[in-house]
Amino acid sequence: MTDDIRASVCMATYNGAAYVAEQIESIVAQLGPHDELVVVDDCSTDDTAAVVVRTAERLGESRILLTKTDTNVGYVRAFEAAIRRSRGRFVFLSDQDDVWLPGRHEDMIAGLSRALVVAGNHSILGRDGARLWYPPLRARTSRHHLANLVAIMIGYRPYFGCAMGFRREAIDDGILPFPGYLTESHDVWIAITGNVRRSIRHLDRDVTARRLHDSNQTPLGLRGLPTILRARLMLARLVLLATTRRRAALRSLRARRSARP
Repeated sequence: MTDDIRASVCMATYNGAAYVAEQIESIVAQLGPHDELVVVDDCSTDDTAAVVVRTAERLGESRILLTKTDTNVGYVRAFEAAIRRSRGRFVFLSDQDDVWLPGRHEDMIAGLSRALVVAGNHSILGRDGARLWYPPLRARTSRHHLANLVAIMIGYRPYFGCAMGFRREAIDDGILPFPGYLTESHDVWIAITGNVRRSIRHLDRDVTARRLHDSNQTPLGLRGLPTILRARLMLARLVLLATTRRRAALRSLRARRSARP
């Protein structure tokens, strides 16, 4: 980590040339002088990477850092690569096709003053106040960690990466490395980590306007029963893994404390 980097915004892109410039503009408008936007392009077959470069040049932005994967690794691994490249004390996730709402950045940093993970809500771009079917996150449920985990398993707690962030200390031996079987829902994994560690903060407000279109990586429709069952099995494995990592972190902390003179 570079000491003077306050916050890193991590974006994974893939064939997002149509929308990525608007999203970048909404992000950099809120960044401070010691923040950065880390973009990992996952072998786009369109000119997404070129659009990122042109947008940075047009805005005169040196805070935008673009790298490309050698092969198409999928959005989960692209986000993992972006997190590894980040340098800030606070790390936020961003989709390529949404729009940040005013005040989001500082509100989420404030939320991280009291928790390892922060999660807000999102609205639907072009439809003020509109949401999908699930109930929004509420600040009052931030400390209902067991209930949050149960809600994750059932599928009605709306943790979306586009509205989430975490402190750097949550990364080592917690969020990273992503387990090999994590092929989707990296955002839910981060939320599980925060809840298992009993350190997550919900924001009542909408922090992102999410763009819905046919190419969204997160499925918009209903899934079949076999797909749902596989996803629930993966979530159960993630809860067990997060618990194991938390216990290992506590043992390491106790060992360091006992080794002090």
